[in-house]
Amino acid sequence: MPLYTTDALILRTYKLGEADRIVVFLTADRGKKRGVAKGARRTRSRFGAALEPLTHAGVTYFENERRDLVSLNYADAVCSPWLAPNLEALGHIEYFAELIDEWAPEGDPNPRLFRLGASLVGAIAGGTPVDVLARYFEYWLLRLQGVYPAHVRCYACGAGLLDGEPPGASLEPAQHGFTCLRCARLPGGVPAAALSREALAFLDRAGRTSPERLGEVAVAAPAIRELETVHRSLIAWHLEREPKSARVLRELRG
Repeated sequence: MPLYTTDALILRTYKLGEADRIVVFLTADRGKKRGVAKGARRTRSRFGAALEPLTHAGVTYFENERRDLVSLNYADAVCSPWLAPNLEALGHIEYFAELIDEWAPEGDPNPRLFRLGASLVGAIAGGTPVDVLARYFEYWLLRLQGVYPAHVRCYACGAGLLDGEPPGASLEPAQHGFTCLRCARLPGGVPAAALSREALAFLDRAGRTSPERLGEVAVAAPAIRELETVHRSLIAWHLEREPKSARVLRELRG
């Protein structure tokens, strides 16, 4: 059986038997894998805390082409989001891990998705504000998959969205795209899924900023809420359901 050593993001684990775990992880070079970590549930497991969700770890595993599951032999944490300095950040870990898992195909290398996830982990551990980081991550995840709508010009009339009159954008469910507020089809004022000038400006900066430097980006809470509403709609459309962890976050927020 071939032996592989690589960096990985731990996405989720399941109990197996009395002492083992099934581990779903995204590798840096060979895509998403599922494997058995023998003895991982024992008190003195050699894996320690390296199998916690969203941990960036160095892993070693054996792969047999005739078996669906690889054999995870070793894992050592490189960076852990569980070192985050606040509970709100910890509450988002399952959400981030679920989204990466949903968009990572089995055995298909996606180095850009891996780099996004690894930089996300480093930013969480470094104390980047999680609300801003979540909107950044959602934007880039959808963009890497080619499903984030163009947010510079109205798809209906071609007018600039950031400097329009009035400035802003409306998310059109039928087209999965943004229109200017003049072309918005919903009557009665600003639609529920709309982005203000400040929210659009954040997207512009997000395209040119690393996660570790998001703390330097000033953005008001209302703009963050607008982006959250739009991004959750886009995610639900493309997954054809709302992520389970998104519902949990909403309930925790109360």
